[in-house]
Amino acid sequence: MSLTVRTISTEEHLGHLALYPAAGPLQTPAWGRVKQGWEAESVGWFDAAGVQRDAALVLYRQAPGTRRSLAYVPEGPAVDWFLPHLVEGRLRPLLAHARARGAFAVRMGPPVAVRHWEAATVEAALADPAAGRARSLGEVPADWTDPRALALTERLRALGWRPVDDGVGQPSFVVRVGLAGREVQELRAGLGPYWKRGVEASEASGVRVGWGNESDLGDFHALYARDAARGRFAPRPVQYFRRMWDALNADGADGLRLYLAEYDGEAVAAALMTLSGATVRHAYSGPAVRHRELRPSCALHWRMLCDAHAMGADSYELGGVSDGLEEGAAGLARLRFKVGSGGRVEERLGEWEFPLGRVLHKALDAYLARR
Repeated sequence: MSLTVRTISTEEHLGHLALYPAAGPLQTPAWGRVKQGWEAESVGWFDAAGVQRDAALVLYRQAPGTRRSLAYVPEGPAVDWFLPHLVEGRLRPLLAHARARGAFAVRMGPPVAVRHWEAATVEAALADPAAGRARSLGEVPADWTDPRALALTERLRALGWRPVDDGVGQPSFVVRVGLAGREVQELRAGLGPYWKRGVEASEASGVRVGWGNESDLGDFHALYARDAARGRFAPRPVQYFRRMWDALNADGADGLRLYLAEYDGEAVAAALMTLSGATVRHAYSGPAVRHRELRPSCALHWRMLCDAHAMGADSYELGGVSDGLEEGAAGLARLRFKVGSGGRVEERLGEWEFPLGRVLHKALDAYLARR
């Protein structure tokens, strides 16, 4: 089937997403309003009869000193990646459209799971004190692998796409708790010892978790910024989160929620949760600085997980983790904490790029490295 790509309206884009519940918030038209400094475009794939088959959000960022742009499709396109001839039928028209728009490269992040490790498998690997402990998850046999994803990887390479792992895009490893067909009691029983004790300690000590509103974003950002200083990463400004709130909650939508854990009238932990499609996602955290012995972060995530279950979500995603397992590895504490939710670690296909102009592409690589 020969398809062409053209700009579509917000309504056409949303109509496709209604039929594709696997799409995340980064593929919604609203996300384009969050990303300041990027030009957003909703595009659709159309057959010869003019019938729309798919849709995607494309973000364009102009290279410094030029009129050319990087075209970025975050966590997308929102298509069925295992359809026959999809790579040729969907990606080639997308490249042609981006080239016509003046793009020198297209970057995308197919939301395709390659393999996963159950929580028990990861915890066993982390608990092994022997000198021969696996250095990364890749050295631990996976509990599930999708051969179709492996074949897709080879097909992308054969067509000239290259994998990108520069730390700029979306994470390749995420922790996901499956919710479909499970009772809350089963979810609680699946928590790791740290989480179980943490939820119990928070409940016994009087920590209360509830929804915040836009006026509470300042409290969230103060906790988030302290965590950034402790973790030595550059925090996003509070204005970024205000744009998220305005864009994802526009016109009465419930696309972004703020959760606050409070103790004795003080916000001691906070987190943002995005709601889009069948998966609810933890987006950003403001972990506890004071009263950490009360484990408010455990209570916070437990409430978010229960709310996701109550709204009928298929899964609750706790966000990205690193795959290093050695003591002292960056992100090891975060991995331990998130796996304590009982969720599996899922490895995705990662982000890929196709260069349309090699000189400018190298210049952008250097620019992103400086940032």
